[in-house]
Amino acid sequence: MSTSNAGAVAEEGEKTFPYARKCPFTPPPEYARMVEQDVSQVTLDGSGLRIWTITNYRTIRELLTDPRVSASRKHDNFPFYFVAPPEYRTETSFIGYDGKEHTTTRRKAALTFTSRQVKRLRPRIEQIVDEHLEKLLTMPPPVDFHRAFALSVPMTVICELLGIPQDQHDFFIKHGTALLGGHSSPEERQAAIVEVNAYVAELIRLKKREPGDDLLSRAMADYEASGEEYTDRDLFNMVRLLMNGGHETTASQISLGTACLLENPDQLALLLADPSLIGSAVEELVRIATIGDTAVPRVALEDIEIGGTTIRKGDGILCLGLAGNRDPEVFPEPDRLLITRGSRKHLGFGHGVHHCIGADLARLELEIVWSKLFQRIPSLRLAKPFLEIPRKEGAVIYGLWELPVTWDEADAQPGTAATQSAPTTEETR
Repeated sequence: MSTSNAGAVAEEGEKTFPYARKCPFTPPPEYARMVEQDVSQVTLDGSGLRIWTITNYRTIRELLTDPRVSASRKHDNFPFYFVAPPEYRTETSFIGYDGKEHTTTRRKAALTFTSRQVKRLRPRIEQIVDEHLEKLLTMPPPVDFHRAFALSVPMTVICELLGIPQDQHDFFIKHGTALLGGHSSPEERQAAIVEVNAYVAELIRLKKREPGDDLLSRAMADYEASGEEYTDRDLFNMVRLLMNGGHETTASQISLGTACLLENPDQLALLLADPSLIGSAVEELVRIATIGDTAVPRVALEDIEIGGTTIRKGDGILCLGLAGNRDPEVFPEPDRLLITRGSRKHLGFGHGVHHCIGADLARLELEIVWSKLFQRIPSLRLAKPFLEIPRKEGAVIYGLWELPVTWDEADAQPGTAATQSAPTTEETR
């Protein structure tokens, strides 16, 4: 029986984790060996900590519902794979809470993310996407699609939802990159936390004095109406969740998903021929990219045995979603993009009590973006070979640093396509 040797020194010549993908849509080659074993050990870059990795789809799902594992960053062996400042252990939202504390704080945030409330946002998000497409087409190609569109659309949505002035985009993009990017120093991450926290604290004070027609103001009103007790910390949770999870993740998925469709013209043709496939396509593009591959860290609260291997109490664990989403027993032909697959079984939004609370909002944004993008710019194409585009290896959220695109001049002419709403998922069911 294998047992833990957490904290052991890496073997000579062993690569430190995380590993680089040779292609953004395929697992790193080192995963092949790890998948065979299901439970493996790796040495984290930066900290040198020895931790466990889980790659099997069913094992990951079981572990993420197991009360013997913790999401709290306060544990000594919490598996940060970068050098984290102290604030990373204390300045967290409910995604780093366990048990009753997690349930209570998540329920409060969930008041603002009901399915009905998200559906209300569709007309405004459609308008925002249309406006950004027209703005994009005023730029002489080639254009960095990631910066000009993929980052800007979800940031505009989030700022509007929270009542944040739209001129704050660069502030949050800069600090989001520092917090979630793969090349930030501990000092840069710490400075970003301090500055963002100060901004959010002032925003909460402002909304208390001068409530407006925005999500944060409505959340406070909803809490009061429901009799739910809340604190500034609860409001912090919601704002930080939206700014980090609802912006950086969606932006990365927009860029990667767009590139994936352009690199798979047969699947793009299917979508263009049958717009009702958009909901299915979103699920498949989220699965194939798995931008949060390494974003599901845990710590064992007790000894846990998995397939003859014992993970000792206190050991750090990473559930590798990219490997789980390639499990052939769950996803036949797992390395192929098949937009007709449409399975929601994927781990792209996590699993269990920590399943992404903003998943419905992300799905809505992605549906609208990919429905309208290729309708408005049918000649959209990459301006350089895809594998030459720099990628965010080692980042908390995987993605692209840029996405150069171009299009035919005829597409830049004013048209009616951008003002025509594509069928919604509900309408085509």
